[in-house]
Amino acid sequence: MDHRLRAWVREDFGVELTSVEPVEHGADAAAEVRRGLASDGAGYAVKWSGGGTPVALLVAARLAECGVPGVLAPVATRAGRLWSEHDGRRLSLVPWAPGIGALDGELTARRWRRYGALLAQVHATPPSDAVLRTLPREPHDPERWAAPARALGPAVEAAAADAGATADPLVRALAEQWRGGAAAVVAALLDRADALGRVLRAQQATEVVCHGDPHLLNVLVSGDEDVWLIDWDDAVLAPRERDLMFVLGGVLPFAPVGAQEQAWFFDGYGPVDVDPDRLAYYRCVRALEDLAGPAEEVLDVGGRGDRQRADALGTFSSVLSPTGLARLVLGGTTAAAAAQRRS
Repeated sequence: MDHRLRAWVREDFGVELTSVEPVEHGADAAAEVRRGLASDGAGYAVKWSGGGTPVALLVAARLAECGVPGVLAPVATRAGRLWSEHDGRRLSLVPWAPGIGALDGELTARRWRRYGALLAQVHATPPSDAVLRTLPREPHDPERWAAPARALGPAVEAAAADAGATADPLVRALAEQWRGGAAAVVAALLDRADALGRVLRAQQATEVVCHGDPHLLNVLVSGDEDVWLIDWDDAVLAPRERDLMFVLGGVLPFAPVGAQEQAWFFDGYGPVDVDPDRLAYYRCVRALEDLAGPAEEVLDVGGRGDRQRADALGTFSSVLSPTGLARLVLGGTTAAAAAQRRS
């Protein structure tokens, strides 16, 4: 496969790769991703994707074209396209982002401000016609993650009743957490997401191009000020709260964003009126996603390795922790929730 990828990159993009190695990648689960090293020493992310849409490439190209710093433009093919096609899949080439992960390097006040300024420029950039034709729009309908969350209870109980599955310590641990309080948390999240979604669907809001997943694992830093935002697979046309959620609360329980960091971020981003109902809705849906997805991985005893399943259980547990997103969501009060109680 690596030999074929190198040949395709040479033929399609005019870049000679001397080596390629597998790397972890983001939201596109149907993709194979390699880090390629060119003969001139330049590094590239080589992605061969059989799922989703080319929205990440179109959005990144548009932002880079408009001069947004910290966004890497895809390399064009010899024919001037953003990707080529082989065996029914898209092949793309993007320069390897410089720097190190934001969580591995020190996020100084200057870098927080640069991160805020970068996201502000993303939100201020009008999408091109090509981007608008491809970019999904925020529906304020939580069903995408509400459905698998509702299915968790039967799935966990079925696994707990299976003698073979219950011999697995990870399944047992998940079942214990489910019966020990996770079921009630998921039920409350489902109610909150439904109530907020109904309110928000009846309202109008300004939509901007959002990264969709700009947590600190998707932020790289280099030098004193350079900040890079990578992995645009979840890009969406949505109210800006969709992205700001990742700063106002942080989402990652092991890396909460405190008041000081938020102040630095908004020094760079600029003043903004945050809708508390929209913020609560996005937090709620994200909490459902971060519970339902990992739980499904834990229950996939025969299909996934123990290490991956153990990591998934850790994610599930962290969402329920005192600093986790579920507790943050359910500890808040919104106008929509108050209206639901009055009705």
